[in-house]
Order: sequence, then C-alpha cells, then structure tokens
Amino acid sequence: MIKRELYMSRIRPFIGTDLIKVMTGIRRCGKSVMLDLIKQELQESGTNPAQFISINFEDMRYSHLQTAEALHNEITKRASDTGGKVYLFFDEIQEVRDWEKCINSLRVALDCDIYLTGSNAKLLSGELATYLGGRYVEFVIYPFSFMEFMELYHSIVPEEPIQRCFQKYLLSGGMPYLANIRYEEEPSKQYLHDLFNSVQLKDIVKRNKIRDVDLLERIIAYVMDNVGNTFSATSLAKFLKNEQRTVAPETILNYIKYCCDAYLFYQVKREDLQGKQILASNEKYYIADHGIREAVFGGNTRDINLILENIVYLELLRRGYQVTVGRAGDKEIDFVCDKRGEKLYVQVTYLLASEETIAREFGAYHSIRDNFPKYVVSMDELDMSRNGIKHRNIRDFLMAKDWA
Repeated sequence: MIKRELYMSRIRPFIGTDLIKVMTGIRRCGKSVMLDLIKQELQESGTNPAQFISINFEDMRYSHLQTAEALHNEITKRASDTGGKVYLFFDEIQEVRDWEKCINSLRVALDCDIYLTGSNAKLLSGELATYLGGRYVEFVIYPFSFMEFMELYHSIVPEEPIQRCFQKYLLSGGMPYLANIRYEEEPSKQYLHDLFNSVQLKDIVKRNKIRDVDLLERIIAYVMDNVGNTFSATSLAKFLKNEQRTVAPETILNYIKYCCDAYLFYQVKREDLQGKQILASNEKYYIADHGIREAVFGGNTRDINLILENIVYLELLRRGYQVTVGRAGDKEIDFVCDKRGEKLYVQVTYLLASEETIAREFGAYHSIRDNFPKYVVSMDELDMSRNGIKHRNIRDFLMAKDWA
C-alpha cells in the first residue's frame, strides 16, 4: 500500500471536522485504499480502531443495509454501543437507496466523522446538493500517476531503468491492482478487460437503464479510438450511419455523458484564447486509464501521440488544474491549465523529429504574450528549449515536483 501523499495532503486538513469527506473516481482506482490510509493516520494519532464503523456496500453481507432507513438504524445502534465519537467509512455509497437522507441525519444526530466513496459523478449532484449543500468536500481519486507506478513497479523489478518502466506504464496504465499480479502481461490484460466490462455494465448500463447496449458499445469504441481527437456528436452520428445505425446526436451525447459520470472518460472543452470564450462544439475526450484502452482495444503503441497526451492530461488533473484545449487563431494548444489564477500551457508530441514539427509545436505559442510557463513535452532525450519555451522529456515532466 503506497501512501498516495498527493491525496492525503489534501484530505488531512479535513480529518476530524464535521464536513463529509467524499472520494469519487472510476471503479478500482484506489478509493478503498484511501479509506485505509485515513484509518491508519487516525490510529497513529491515537484514535481507537473500535471507534471505526466500516461498510463496503458491494459486499453481499451488507445487502440488507442498502436502504437509508436500514443503514440509519444499524449505525445508530452501533454508535451507541461504541460510546463517544465514531468514524464512519462507507465504500460505494451509491448502492444505498436514498443514502443522502441517511448520511445527513447521521451527521446531525451523532458525534461522527464521515468518509464516503462512490463511482459516479452524479453522486454529488441533484438531491445531495440539497441535503448536504456546503457540508461536504469532494476529492477525485485517479489511477496511479507515473511517479506512483514507479514506486510500486520498482518494488517488483528494482533494477529496471526508468525508460523501460515508462514503456511498461504506456501499455499497463495505472490501475493499482496490477501490482498484485506483478504487472504480468496476460493476467493484467484480463483484469483490465474485466474491469472495463464491470464499469460498462454496473456503472453505465445498469445505473442509467440503457436498453441499447450495442449502441453504447459502439460509441465507447469510437471515443476510445479517438482519445485526444476533437469530434462532434454529429460526426459520430454520421460514422454510425455508415455502420447502418441511425441515431440522434442528442442520444450520443447522453451516452457519452453516462460514461463521463462513471469516470470512464473525461471531457475537455475548447477555449478561444483571444476571445476568452468556451467554444460550443468539438470537445476532446480522454480515458481515465490508458491501460484499459490497450487491454480492450489495443493500439497504444500505434497511437502513441494520443496516449502521451492522455497521460499528461490525467497528470494535470491529479495536480488540481482546470484544463481546456486552447485555440489561438489557427493554432491549437493541447492544454491550457489554470489553478487559482496560476496558468500553465502544455504542448504534447511524440518526437520533435523534424524542423517542421519543432516549428509547429513551439510556434503554437507564438501569439500568446503572457509570462506563464509554456512547455513542449515529448519523448526526446535532448533538451530543445528555445525562446523562453521549456522543452521536457515526458518522464522528467511527470516526475517533476512542480512546473513553475
């Protein structure tokens, strides 16, 4: 179990407060481990584990507690047996019907500290906002960064050079469980394939009552194939029409939204940097874990340019940036990043192999006159920084403590 200090440093200030701590993210990205890390920290600071009440709602032993009333009665009883403050850890809380009412009531009625995990972005919308408005903090948990991957991979293959580690990361991705099967190729692929099926079935099909599963599968396949490419629902509708499937762009957008709600995909909007406005169409999508793409569809090596973009995009999210795709005149900037007013620009390419590529990647910044850091990130080993624009090898970029 690695410490995942990036998240712990954000959660730590809220431990022991009356705000509800909610951890969300794709299934199996390590949310349960975060609960264990919080328990460990509480114990180290002197809290008695007898004060912990932990329930994983995907465990059939707790299926009788999957309504607000049943859960409320059970926790109230167990809390009175404990005496004093209780620490509640609820894993995959979305399995409990009307859970918001129960959690809000427990918050009011008990001396408690509450931690929840869930695999759906809608967890914190609608009704929850009504019941818990302003009384919760959310932390999105992502699969392993390259830095976290290295920490675990080196515990299995201590002598592996960083270049080989990155090649492995390109194909395996960052799902934590792969360390348990020592990142062996076939078992890893099978695990990721089964995980993908589970996300598709439980978190997308079942949760949204989708009847046309074939259509969903085709849409997911298209988005995975076009990770990092701009496309519109209309262009996807035309593509499906060629495959003898007539479907409205609105239906396509709904299906993609369900995938984003399950944290399978992330949508990135396009921003006009000169007009300072968000553009209405042709968003980009990235996948939560590029290892899933390799296991299910293959082609990460063939589409390496897009996969490198995907890896950098997730790293920007991990570090707390709001990210858009920038347009400046006829030039496009892969990532325009903002964290509380501090900006960062990032261009990602496979190799700066020709003068033409160098001119295109560095030239994208030509019309941007501010003094915020501008990066070109690639697999090249030589530093090609110029005109105040920093060039970094992607491994160095991902391992850097900060990018100021």
